[in-house]
Amino acid sequence: MSLLLGDTAPDFEAETTQGKISFHDWIGDDWVVFFSHPADFTPVCTTELGFTAKLKDQLAERGAKAIVISADGLEDHKKWIGDIEETQGAKVEFPLIADPDRKVATLYNMIHPKADPKVTVRAVYVIDPNKKIRASIIYPPSAGRNFNEILRLIDSMQLTDNYKVATPVNWEQGDDVIIVPSVSDEDADKLFPKGYTKVKPYLRVTPQPNK
Repeated sequence: MSLLLGDTAPDFEAETTQGKISFHDWIGDDWVVFFSHPADFTPVCTTELGFTAKLKDQLAERGAKAIVISADGLEDHKKWIGDIEETQGAKVEFPLIADPDRKVATLYNMIHPKADPKVTVRAVYVIDPNKKIRASIIYPPSAGRNFNEILRLIDSMQLTDNYKVATPVNWEQGDDVIIVPSVSDEDADKLFPKGYTKVKPYLRVTPQPNK
């Protein structure tokens, strides 16, 4: 099964460190960062989950939350959380999904046999409140992820959902944005009262509209 942007995220039931969940019910009205890590008690994963724990408030500000999966069992997850909290200085308050039979990992294409047939790769899915897959990123097991980039990505999608703009290369909150080409100059004059700079007919730059 190939999951594409705009697809409905597959629903599933699973045991987690916070009890049994039905995924769609758990999502509720939030944005979700759903990501896999190769294995419990591994060094890179320990740093990633520790950093994610520290992002709780920043995710909450965006109406978002995290959930994590690997092909390990529930008891290992619970024991490993102690190591994460001890070494990374953050309390893990998001659920870790137990998936020893790899059913959910397979459903979400998180096992890439040519990379490593034994573990899940570092897959990331950003899912919106409508249960749609809005973004996906795949890293090899050897490379830790940049979770600041995931926050930036959520900021961009939430902004562009509400305004007829796109975000340029290396955009950060507060930077100028680009008016989408489908908006005429006449409509742009009305929609963007701060004005805009027409670099080319297809490249019009305007201050971030919600700042």
